[in-house]
Amino acid sequence: MAEKYKVILLNGSPHPEGCVARAFDEIEKTLHECGVDTERIEVGTKDVRGCISCNFCRTHGRCVFNDLVNETAPKFAEADGLIAGTPVYYAGGNGQLLAFLDRLFYSSASTIDKTMKVGAAVASSRRAGSTSAFDEINKYFTICSMPVASSTYWNEVHGFTAEDVEHDLEGLQTMRNLARNMAFLIKAIRSQRDAEGLPAQERGEFTSFFTER
Repeated sequence: MAEKYKVILLNGSPHPEGCVARAFDEIEKTLHECGVDTERIEVGTKDVRGCISCNFCRTHGRCVFNDLVNETAPKFAEADGLIAGTPVYYAGGNGQLLAFLDRLFYSSASTIDKTMKVGAAVASSRRAGSTSAFDEINKYFTICSMPVASSTYWNEVHGFTAEDVEHDLEGLQTMRNLARNMAFLIKAIRSQRDAEGLPAQERGEFTSFFTER
């Protein structure tokens, strides 16, 4: 029986058929060609509020707000990779997507081992600001021992509409290369994990500087 692999794609755009969706179409098509299943989750169209730092999740293993975050968490737990796509607003990511990622990553800190799950950010902009949004999302992965999938350019497409993105041939090429690289990483990590297990993660130290009074 063939190995099963899966990537979750989070669309942070309020336009389900917009520029991010067009980039995701290219990624999903290529991932499927590489034998990787996908599931797309629309975040930008949902009413997602931010974290209130109540720490309900620390004792209950889920967010206090029972919405799309809690629906997505078990899918994330089973997935081999996660791609978060965002339009660019004021050189940053969509607020709903960032609120979603804050709560997803924090509320699942003790329930989902994210070690060696592959992460990738995709940004869509009309002209500029995409690299800062791209960097903003990648920080969620790099704090959780998640390798970040790269491509032959920053993972971005340009355009004001999905039709514009059709003309960004390099952007679409970047999405295809991203998908191939991500599939390769996922398969290589699975092979090594099955052979030797995941790398040990030390968690004992927690540096907090303060001034005694």
